[in-house]
Amino acid sequence: MSQTLSINSTIMNSDKSHGSDSNKTISKSKTIFQSTYQTFRNVKFEHLVAGVSGGVASTLALHPLDLLKIRLAVNSGQVIANRPQYSGLINAISTTFKQEGPRGFYRGVIPNCWGAGASWGFYFLFYNAIKSHMSNHDPTINLHATQHIIAASESGILTLLLTNPIWVVKTRFCLQFGDSNKSKSSQSSSVKLNSNGQAYTGMLQALKKIYAEEGILGLYRGFVPGVFGVSHGALQFMAYEEMKKYYYQRYGLAVDSKLTTLAYFTCAVSSKLFAVLITYPYQVIRARLQDRCGNFNGAIDVITKTWSLEGTKGFYKGLVPNLLRVTPACAITLVVYENISHFLAQSRSKTNAS
Repeated sequence: MSQTLSINSTIMNSDKSHGSDSNKTISKSKTIFQSTYQTFRNVKFEHLVAGVSGGVASTLALHPLDLLKIRLAVNSGQVIANRPQYSGLINAISTTFKQEGPRGFYRGVIPNCWGAGASWGFYFLFYNAIKSHMSNHDPTINLHATQHIIAASESGILTLLLTNPIWVVKTRFCLQFGDSNKSKSSQSSSVKLNSNGQAYTGMLQALKKIYAEEGILGLYRGFVPGVFGVSHGALQFMAYEEMKKYYYQRYGLAVDSKLTTLAYFTCAVSSKLFAVLITYPYQVIRARLQDRCGNFNGAIDVITKTWSLEGTKGFYKGLVPNLLRVTPACAITLVVYENISHFLAQSRSKTNAS
């Protein structure tokens, strides 16, 4: 009898222990959910709309420079069949025009618009949600520079996880050379072609083709250097926010006040130049990893071969067209974003007031 009671007691204690563990797990899940909910519950989706608008506007205006930057970045000196070697920016422009015509400068523009729109939209959505959480949802509180870096870094990684496949597709399109009507024999033998003599004919087709031939890893080529590249956005937005803070303090404005277009333009250009000069080499590494014709076995291999074959200059190939593109692109994106987000916020306030 006593043995039976002992066994029953052990079973009951075991059930209580398992129940306690289960309750702890549920409690932790609720805590995580509540924390995430608190972060995003006050998100204003005008940041998403404004970010998409800014990203698409700048991409449509400046895509040719992005294409030239990518082609110069992968121009590593390795001989690849039917791929031109460029001696510089002017040579790249003239060669592209002669071989592909005006349309050649807009290869990859559709995935670029998707990528830029999605990236800026998600980035501003996450960035403002995290900043709002840090300030306890009080828009009048000034955050420190380190908080801006943390918010920008977290936003960048989340955005990269969602958009890296689009950037791979954009890079592949930009690196399709020659006339699309040429025969298969005139195209690079290192790329599997379809009946039209092109590796990729559309964004969805490219995503499916890359996934079928290279798996999920193919869609996330360049992700690791992209994560390191998050430092670019973190440095840029830290500088951008600190410059805006200077304007607010100098003119005695609230931190959520709308500045002039010239002020936004100045802050955007200055912060972008600051970030580009520090972090540009990662873009070269990433582009070379995403290039299907590149003979590299990872980021370390890219760094080693680039250094041995080209030296320091190799890490800054394409810098000039990149600066010509990203500086005005950043200015357009941030000016459009700031104006649209403030307009939508005012419209929402008026709607709520009425």
